Amino acid sequence: SRKPLHDVLTATRIGKPLTECGHALEPNAEQRLRSRLDLAQRYPPELLAETLRVAERCHFSLDELRYQYPCEVVPPGETPTSYLRRMAYEGMGKRWPAGAPEAVQHQVAHELQLIAELGYEHYFLTVYDIVVFARSRHILCQGRGSAANSAVCYCLGITEVDPARTAVLFERFISKERNEPPDIDVDFEHERREEVIQYLYAKYGRERAALTATVVSYRPRSAIRDVGKALGFDEATLDALAKGHHWWDGRHVDPARLLEAGLDPDSLAVRQLMTLTAQLMGFPRHLSQHTGGFVLTQMPLSRMVPIENARMADRTVIEWDKDDLDAMGLLKVDVLALGMLTAIRKSLDFIGQRKGFAFQLQDVPAEDPATYDMICAADTVGVFQIESRAQMSMLPRLRPRCFYDLVIEVALVRPGPIQGGAVHPYLNRRQGKEPVRFPPALSAALERTLGVPIFQEQCMQIAIIAAGFTPGEADGLRRAMAAWKRKGGLGHYERRLIDGMTDRDYPLDFAQSVFEQIKGFSSYGFPESHAASFALLVYVSCWIKCHHPAEFLAAMLNSQPLGFYTPSQLVQDAQRHGVEVRPVDVMESGWDCTLEVSPVRPEPFGKLKTGSVEGLAPIAPGLRQAQPERVMAHSPRSTEGPPTCPPVRPEPVEGLAQEAVSIAGLRQAQPERAGAALQGDPPHPCPAPASQPAVRLGLRMVSGLSRAEAERIVAARQDRPFFNTDDLARRARLDRQALSQLAAADALQSLSGHRRQQVWDAVALKAPPALLREAPVQEDENPALPEAPEGEAIVWDYASLGLSLRRHPLALLRPLLAQRRLQTAEELKDAPNGRLVRHCGIVTLRQQPDTAGGVVFVSLEDETGVVQVIVWRALRERQRKELLASRLLAVRGVWQREGAVCNLIAGHLEDLTPLLGRLATESRNFR
Repeated sequence: SRKPLHDVLTATRIGKPLTECGHALEPNAEQRLRSRLDLAQRYPPELLAETLRVAERCHFSLDELRYQYPCEVVPPGETPTSYLRRMAYEGMGKRWPAGAPEAVQHQVAHELQLIAELGYEHYFLTVYDIVVFARSRHILCQGRGSAANSAVCYCLGITEVDPARTAVLFERFISKERNEPPDIDVDFEHERREEVIQYLYAKYGRERAALTATVVSYRPRSAIRDVGKALGFDEATLDALAKGHHWWDGRHVDPARLLEAGLDPDSLAVRQLMTLTAQLMGFPRHLSQHTGGFVLTQMPLSRMVPIENARMADRTVIEWDKDDLDAMGLLKVDVLALGMLTAIRKSLDFIGQRKGFAFQLQDVPAEDPATYDMICAADTVGVFQIESRAQMSMLPRLRPRCFYDLVIEVALVRPGPIQGGAVHPYLNRRQGKEPVRFPPALSAALERTLGVPIFQEQCMQIAIIAAGFTPGEADGLRRAMAAWKRKGGLGHYERRLIDGMTDRDYPLDFAQSVFEQIKGFSSYGFPESHAASFALLVYVSCWIKCHHPAEFLAAMLNSQPLGFYTPSQLVQDAQRHGVEVRPVDVMESGWDCTLEVSPVRPEPFGKLKTGSVEGLAPIAPGLRQAQPERVMAHSPRSTEGPPTCPPVRPEPVEGLAQEAVSIAGLRQAQPERAGAALQGDPPHPCPAPASQPAVRLGLRMVSGLSRAEAERIVAARQDRPFFNTDDLARRARLDRQALSQLAAADALQSLSGHRRQQVWDAVALKAPPALLREAPVQEDENPALPEAPEGEAIVWDYASLGLSLRRHPLALLRPLLAQRRLQTAEELKDAPNGRLVRHCGIVTLRQQPDTAGGVVFVSLEDETGVVQVIVWRALRERQRKELLASRLLAVRGVWQREGAVCNLIAGHLEDLTPLLGRLATESRNFR
């Protein structure tokens, strides 16, 4: 019986434990669908016959709901067909002023004909209208996904993948045989996407525009909490049990987690908890708002679909998910947010301000050698897509030297190619370790990737060329392989593909290997068009980081939350690239981080005192680390490059071993001022220009300070400079709490001196009566307080800013760590393969990809660089607590060196977090 589960859901719905639900619970388990035999035994035949007669009189089918496109996008005097054709050919003229290639002209004509046959003109024009609006507001946007297979989308400016330079497969996007509406995904700057959303509501009205819903299902943590509350378990116990279940544990709750939470796995109540939790897993919990799927109609939505008001103001949500809409044939426009577009736009704005003209994406030079040098050295902290540990490990092996190499790089490090066995064959062929072999007839599909299928389109092309599939059948294969792990259904295609290939004289083993690679794409493989769209942003972000590192850092900090790395890691990486980072200062900082080219003002209060290891002891109770906030219209000229590049032979990567080395001179001497550019850094593929500006940290970095308070500070300062803390408080209308937050961040140094004095002044502030708010205050001179030792200052920095411009915390702890024979990242860089080593660092990243077989990757940061640690599954389970709870982690293991890629294979973990005292650090955890 599933009645116990029904009772739990009832208790969850009304928010009470089962013991208090009373009559809300069903009295028995009879609410179920009965069999015909059961019904015949319970009810007289005439009653059952009457139900059939009533059913026959009910005539309704979902097919009767007819979707109508909105008509606003077609100007008077034009038909949808004529207007789309005109816009497409006008766009073609702008893309190719000297005339489009003949192949592109044929492709556009073919697409326009198919779009007209299927009646999708309104859809393309609707997306075109949205993109035109965004660009009119200078909002960076770019289409991606299967839409990048469309030459029409490229001509309309929706996508940026040049069909003349890539092997587009339009059937991946629209297929007459599939008879399903297309799906165009457009990314917008994440901070300005709401402008686009409100434009749609203003244009069509909330009665005709709504976001799609998504169904949020129960996962282990939510199931444990809801079932446990219904059964009356203590909330603290449930919280401990739920938090003990981590992202790699899957759906099964290990009995060891029960013991850790103080529960007896053999008790009846706990067994019931586990049984009901397992039954609830995957069950729908609630509806949520889709990330950006919009449905726009000509008639009111309420006549077709159920709608409700969203929690967010001024938004309407359809109570169906995207699969329901697809089944109904309702067209969805995806208005998505991408943080990197925000960072790129802000970077381009900074570059334009320095150059004196509007610098745009098309001004980014194509195929810049220095940019590719940086990429090959895996110096990619903060850039788009290739910043992860897996991508950084791949870059020195693949060594991208042209745009199409980046397309392959983006697509190769994905579950599909990994599980399909494509990675090593491709790398071996690229490096000349094995010959490139494939049937000549498949050269159109496989030549560009050295005979190894990497993209979804290649699987479709192989099916068409080698097995005789129609384009529509090939797309059916793609859809089946994307869903076969959940639904099955690949058996038919397996026989069809293998038989079709063998009938055309392809070897059986080759046909079987092709099918196994196709199965691998069920785990998520990129379409080539999608990879090309992302590769554009990869190249642009890398070029900016290489040639304008200060602008890149300022834009990244102003776009947080974003990417793999915390602001602290981004700042340290920029300092290694010669960027001077200046501290938050109420006399200089705005809300955002800014660029400064003028010399920094001398510090009147001298440099900080050098502290001791004890400086990291618990000195500042009550402080906590600032939690970092979470933050292309046209492609660079000829960015795509040719569809293939000559294979790059492996060469020693001199810069990679030094790429992660951070602050070389840090242990010898403290910089003269906080934020000064650090000396002794290793050479870098993109040397900073002599006129490199400094980055001034903005008031947004101060934990707890609101934007309104920061804007009042800036407005008052523009009137006239502040002459002391009291003047700042009066004119910017800051209360004691805001002043204390600024003092904790060392942002009042220009007014009050060192941090302890700042805190004293902030705490001593007395709010005057409203009548005397502008009157100057005369008080006795404050006592002279001693400066804080360096360790205390670093603790305050991390607590209030989430980063420090002073020495790295481990530089202070190095004498203690050296006594334990713990080596630095700098010392490990020259260690030979296979050597037993010891290392210690602050945990900045934990990641367990789905394709890693239970392996966890950990990034450890010290004062000289970053070490990548590999923790195998057995050690993960044996030392789970140390792996998950440590903020300062010591590792004993084997140093693994494979070419330029180095890793520490962990054999034993030790939690040294107590050495950090009250220092607040943060790690980011990913699947």
